[in-house]
Amino acid sequence: MDEDAILLELGNRIRTQRKAIGLTQEALALAAGVDRSYYGAVERGERNVTFTVLCRLCIALRCDVAKLTSKLPERQ
Repeated sequence: MDEDAILLELGNRIRTQRKAIGLTQEALALAAGVDRSYYGAVERGERNVTFTVLCRLCIALRCDVAKLTSKLPERQ
């Protein structure tokens, strides 16, 4: 799994969790302290977030980092 595919999968997992808890992109970005356009790029797999930002997103998403990153990358 290449880096682009990993970021895309992470973005998809973040989007799924955001929708599951009923937040808009704007509301989640505000809760996590990131710019809405930056957050949108995370969901689209266009940004490689730092661990600190990922932790802030997880707090806002009410989940732990492991939920979003389990089996990323997949072992070959």
